[in-house]
Amino acid sequence: MIDTGAGIAEEDIAKLFRKFQQIGPASGHKGGTGLGLAICKEIVERHNGKIWVESKKGSWAKFSFLLPV
Repeated sequence: MIDTGAGIAEEDIAKLFRKFQQIGPASGHKGGTGLGLAICKEIVERHNGKIWVESKKGSWAKFSFLLPV
């Protein structure tokens, strides 16, 4: 699924899956701990999978993951 939100800047993509990391301007931030994607990454990797994001700043973001069968 691809969203049509603000997208993620290229320089911020590497930060997305870090614990307590929040991306974007503080004025548009609605709260959270910055743990959601870090937890997702941990779950996927513990199942020998891979998770990643593709994005175009100002346009869209797409999060994907693969798990072995």
